[in-house]
Amino acid sequence: MSPKEIVEYLDRYIIGQQNAKKTIAVALRTRHRRLQLSKDMQEEITPKNILMIGSTGVGKTEISRRLAKMMSVPFVKVEASKYTEVGFVGRDVESMVRDLVTASISMVRAEKEELLADKIENYVINKIVEKLLPPLPATISDEKKEAYQKTLKSMEEKVLSGELDDKIIEIEVAKVHLELVESNLPPEMQKVQDSFSKIFSQMNKEDNKKSLTIKEAKEALKLEASSKLIDTQSITSEALQRAQNGGIIFLDEIDKIAVSSKSQGRNDPSKEGVQRDLLPIVEGSSVSTKFGVIKTDHILFIAAGAFHMSKPSDLIPELQGRFPLRVELESLSEDVLYAILTQTKNSLLKQYKALLGVEGMELVFEDEAIKTIAKLAHKANESTEDIGARRLHTVLERVLEEISFNADEYSGKTYTITSEYVHKKLDIVVENSDLSRYIL
Repeated sequence: MSPKEIVEYLDRYIIGQQNAKKTIAVALRTRHRRLQLSKDMQEEITPKNILMIGSTGVGKTEISRRLAKMMSVPFVKVEASKYTEVGFVGRDVESMVRDLVTASISMVRAEKEELLADKIENYVINKIVEKLLPPLPATISDEKKEAYQKTLKSMEEKVLSGELDDKIIEIEVAKVHLELVESNLPPEMQKVQDSFSKIFSQMNKEDNKKSLTIKEAKEALKLEASSKLIDTQSITSEALQRAQNGGIIFLDEIDKIAVSSKSQGRNDPSKEGVQRDLLPIVEGSSVSTKFGVIKTDHILFIAAGAFHMSKPSDLIPELQGRFPLRVELESLSEDVLYAILTQTKNSLLKQYKALLGVEGMELVFEDEAIKTIAKLAHKANESTEDIGARRLHTVLERVLEEISFNADEYSGKTYTITSEYVHKKLDIVVENSDLSRYIL
């Protein structure tokens, strides 16, 4: 996709923040351009990592998450603050790269399963039908063979349609040893753990017979079928390549590991330690995982933080230099909050309408009511902490709490939310800053 097409896609889900969208769209397109060049040139071009600065709830995480989903690239979101005090409450910084590899393997495996969906389904159906209808001996007459084929076809159709889902059968299910989960153990320890699990699974082969409903048997056999039809080695190889050349690691709350010049807290050394641990990962190094070694040179890092208590310049200079693209996201105005409620795909209003539609009632919002919700949400953001679009969740819950509770009484009816109703529910809370801090 061209940068313009990427921005158009993001506009369906995120209102405003055009600078951030453009910067990320160009960064993603640059990665595609790099892969079209010669190998020598590819090695020289490093990703331009991005630092997003903005209050909570303005769309930092949402932009990255939507992009990863759209581009079908491996993506992980990690909190930078969880790496503080490693060995006490933190985690090894390299674990974020291992998480990326695991996400990549799951993605590639899901794609392969989708491509082989028909073969997997045939395998499962044949196994179940074999149990329901044992094969005929070779000496049987042609007449009986023809009758058997008709019965077999009828049985396959019944199993496929789910007509026999509640019937219980005894079936052998092979124990599948899936190496998809990356634990926090060192790679050497993981290999030992895998060896033991393989030994125990071989020892327990005789216990593979299970009595299951046909519905349960379908799910159990799907795993067996995919393990037999899909080459694990090719999945691992492709997943490592995707993670290396297309992976995105979103480092949230990076401002929490910045050491403010005003702060003299006792946790400051650990924060600086995390920054120094991050440095080799961001600038490019080799990380050992249970699936093989992965280079982080061409992984795109997107860092984000509110920077209320600190500034980007409070990060160590070496780490600052690894995030050359800086984007500041604006706070959300009243008009933007209104647009979020009315213009985004699957907006909050659409979600509430769909949820209450399950109860048989139709929920209608007058345009003035939506404007009032946006206005009061913006006012609450100004008078208390600015939590951006997340304020809309709390405001709408407050407005619709009673209606949602009594939804059964409105079954088959239409309930219209007016501006007066919104004022009645929210005015007392918004005007009283003490109440607003606790309720909104």
